[in-house]
Amino acid sequence: MHNAVTTTVTRRELIRLAGTEADSVSRRGGRSINADAVASHTDPVAGRTAFVVADGVGDHLLAARAARAAATVAAEVGARLGGVAAILAARDELHRQFPEPAADTVLVVAVVPSADQPDGPADVAWVGDCRAYRWNGRVLHQITTDHTVAELLRAHGRAPQPRMSHMVTTSIRTVTPETVGHAITGTSHGRLLLCTDGVHKRLEIATVKELLATGEPTATTAEALVDIALHTGGTDNTTALVADLF
Repeated sequence: MHNAVTTTVTRRELIRLAGTEADSVSRRGGRSINADAVASHTDPVAGRTAFVVADGVGDHLLAARAARAAATVAAEVGARLGGVAAILAARDELHRQFPEPAADTVLVVAVVPSADQPDGPADVAWVGDCRAYRWNGRVLHQITTDHTVAELLRAHGRAPQPRMSHMVTTSIRTVTPETVGHAITGTSHGRLLLCTDGVHKRLEIATVKELLATGEPTATTAEALVDIALHTGGTDNTTALVADLF
């Protein structure tokens, strides 16, 4: 299992499993603390692997601790029981460890099948505005839909103000079974990207597609996504996890 450790410099995670190569890069940006977290876990019985990216709410230590705790639990439970169970287990753990309302996070979890089922579906669940994308070699698909005020207004045919894209409608602390975002892909084969809003809110979809389609190693691609997000004016924590699923 690979768990994030909060630092003030670049964090890199390397994952090598049968049928999978994955790397993540996380940077603090202009914040005082990096409250993003990354985790992964492979269930020894089911053989499934869960990848998680979390984004702590706020620029303080409690947010970082909440993200780390939620990501760890979501990865362990997700690999065993699936994405929705991962989100709800992370919620329960957050309430158990941190009674303080300031300890909160949003996250996305992707559960991919065992190496002997390379074409099996990926189980993706999320809460908030962390995202999952899948590049199948031809098309880039945004799997998730942001839980933000902006997205809610768009769904009702109304134009949001720019700041509303930063206002989440639910989080790990407040999520219910009915508000968990959930999607099943037709196959998990291809390239998977999980990222925080520090990445996707700075990059056009065409840029994300171009970077995922280059065929560069997962480490190089994750680094490029984070670099471009920061070099185009990003000030938030920026985290990208790129996984190639064979």
